[in-house]
Parts: sequence; structure tokens; C-alpha cells
Amino acid sequence: MALSTRTFDRLNEIFYVVPMSESSGEIAVPGRIETIRAYKALGGKVAAVFPIHYPRALFRACDILPVEVWGPPGVDTCLGDAHLQAYTCPIVRAGLSFLLQGKLDLVDMIVVPHACDSLQGLGSILLDFIKPARPVLPFYVPRGEGEPARQFLVAEISRVRDELCEIGCKSPTPEEISEALAREERADAALAELLARTANLPTSDRAFYRLVRSREYLPAEEFEKAARALLVRKTEKARPGIPVLLSGIVPEPGEIFDAIASASGRVAGDDLCCSGRRLYAPGHGNDPLSRMADGLLSGPPDSTRGSSVEERIAHLSALVERHAAKGIIFYNLKFCEPELFYLPQLRQGLQAAGVRSVVIESDLGERLSDQTVTRIEAFLESVA
Repeated sequence: MALSTRTFDRLNEIFYVVPMSESSGEIAVPGRIETIRAYKALGGKVAAVFPIHYPRALFRACDILPVEVWGPPGVDTCLGDAHLQAYTCPIVRAGLSFLLQGKLDLVDMIVVPHACDSLQGLGSILLDFIKPARPVLPFYVPRGEGEPARQFLVAEISRVRDELCEIGCKSPTPEEISEALAREERADAALAELLARTANLPTSDRAFYRLVRSREYLPAEEFEKAARALLVRKTEKARPGIPVLLSGIVPEPGEIFDAIASASGRVAGDDLCCSGRRLYAPGHGNDPLSRMADGLLSGPPDSTRGSSVEERIAHLSALVERHAAKGIIFYNLKFCEPELFYLPQLRQGLQAAGVRSVVIESDLGERLSDQTVTRIEAFLESVA
């Protein structure tokens, strides 16, 4: 059953309401489960998508809503641990356990981008060993830039489109793909504006990132609507607090925001894989798949795409300057090899450029320890 524009517009009127709370400045958005059920009620399909980079617009053009799986936090990982090494990324351990617990039974397919060795291993486990009832689609992102990477990515997007058709999904026309791509580009622009103006938005870091991370599952047009509802409230005066840049994969556990706030700090700039490293520029040309590939390759320098240390240093230094940040908090998940491989040279280069930083290690299944909170407080006190 195809999802008509008129029917979907009607759902927008009924379901996705984004009132502003005067007390907290928070935009109310539905959760993942609510969004999945509402989309499926219209006859659309849902894909559970693991991190990080993938062609959102292609799925939407096929009437598939991509809902991202970043763990989730707080999951008992025993079921997943039976299939994985102890040093596997927490996102993969929690995500596999979530699937094995039946918590992804609502979705119609599982998409595993190969962002790192752990995710590549997860894809192999699902395709060759566990073999869940739902189709599993891997997606390969090139490590590198230039025309060879672009051609590879166009071919990869085309392969995924063909696989979706083979498993009974809608076969979109080029015009439908272009329309979906335009919606995603507008949502990306709204996300970029949110992250650029965070200092002037009347909300807490926790509430702000609740909205930012709804980009992981809300339809693009609904995320844009929610983002614009907050952006119209921007002020000329910056929020109080010591401005810092937050880098890493995903801000989980969310107590990081409470720790920063309690130490009189605020997140001024974003270099997180789930948000700031997915600020894609619009593609060019008439072919929608080529435009989609251009967009995915246009994102900021990222360890998971094989960017050079020098590119990462230049990008972080520019973010620090742009947001007048006093330093960088590297909020890293345990065993995250792409990030850990960069850190020694990255911090050395930043220190030479006069940028101070601290590394905080986290695990999706644990709360921040008192010792970690103390380290954040000490760092903010030292850079104030």
C-alpha cells in the first residue's frame, strides 16, 4: 500500500503536534514507538537502521520510515553478548540484544551500515548466523573522497534500491526520489541552523538534544516543523554558562548534560556522529541518486569515514572558534575503535593549536560515575 501525500498530510495534522512549553522551552515530539505505530497505521513500512551514514531519502521514497538504533541505552546485553566479543562496541551489543529480545518486531527490515568493524561484524552475524525473520540490508560507505568514492556510493545506493524492490517495497520514480531528497535536505538545513544557534535558544541542553535527536526517527518534514518551532524563539542574548564543544559518537548516557550544567557549563558546539557529523550539503545535478551520494560525502570530517587527522583537527579548531568554546569534551563510548585511534594525535594537534580537551569514557548500560562528574567539573573550572 503506497503512502499518499494527502494521507500523510492528514497524519501530520492529527498526530505530530509540537507545542512549546513556556516553563522549559522544550518542544514536545513523539517517541520512537509512537512514530513507528503511527507510520505503519498508514500502510508505510519501517526500517530499523544502525549508525551512521545511509541514504534516508531513498527509504522515504519507498514509503519506508528509517528509525535509528543507537543502542539503545539501559538494555540488558546478555543475549547479544553470547554472540560477540567482550570488547565489542556498546551500540552493537545493546542493539543485538534489543533485537533478540523481540524489541524490533515492529519493524519490517534491518539496515546495517558498515561504519566500523563492530557494525560490519553485526551485519555478518545477522546475515550468516542469527538470520532474523526480517530482511537484513547492509550498506557500505566508502572510506575516502573524490570521484571513485562517489561512483562507488552511487552504485551502492542503486543496489539498495534494487534490494528494496526485490523484497516487495515500492519502486519509486526519479521524481519521487527527488521529492524525498528535497525534504531531507530541508531537514538537514534545519538541523544545521539548530546547532549553529544553540547558544541563543531558550532551552536546556537536555531538552535541546531531545529535539535534535528526533532527527533519528521523525519523518524529515516533521523534524523540520519541530526545529522551526524552536528556532522562532531564538534570542540575541547567549545562554549563560561556560561554552564547550561536545565530541563523540552519541551523548549517552544523557547524564552528561546534567554534569555539564551542574558545573556551570553549556554545550556550545556539536561534533557528535548522531548530529553534528551528519550536516550534509545539498547535492547537485539532475540524477537523484548522484545527488544523494554527493550529500552523504559532503559531511564534516569523520573518523568512521576515514577522514585524516589533519582534517579532524582543522574542523574541530574551526568549531571551537566559531562557537567561542573554551575547550572540548570527548565523550567516547568504550571500545569505539574509530574514535580511539584518532584521539592521541587529535588531542596533541589541538593542544598545539591552544585548544584544551578532556576524554570521558562512557557505556550505554552505566550511569556517569561520581568520579566522571568530578572530572567534568574540574575541566570546566580549569578552562573558565
